[in-house]
Amino acid sequence: QLQASGGGLVQPGGSLRLSCEGSGLILDDYAVGWVRQAPGKEREGVSCISSEDSNDEGVVYYANSVKDRFTISRDSAKNLVYLQMDSLKPEDAAVYFCAADSFCSIGTNEYDYWGKGTLVTVSS
Repeated sequence: QLQASGGGLVQPGGSLRLSCEGSGLILDDYAVGWVRQAPGKEREGVSCISSEDSNDEGVVYYANSVKDRFTISRDSAKNLVYLQMDSLKPEDAAVYFCAADSFCSIGTNEYDYWGKGTLVTVSS
């Protein structure tokens, strides 16, 4: 029901844009988060955007580790949520998942819907 795409190999300092597509889900009706997992590490919530139907519509959250470098946004017409990643660092390398639920799950990363991840490699 969710599919993340846009990962790849990028040099440090480079940029990538990840996309999360909803199939059978209208993403505007959900809070959509990006969660990453690097080898040997626990999942880390990177960013989340609240539901367009919630009282806090449009509110976005970022982990401190990516603040001012990553930007989450919606394209309602295309039923997509993007994660623009700039100034990438080697420590940003991970599999990135998009996930959806009624509310952003900050800290616990407990979402009802998950997509298959997309691999981001940051290396020179």
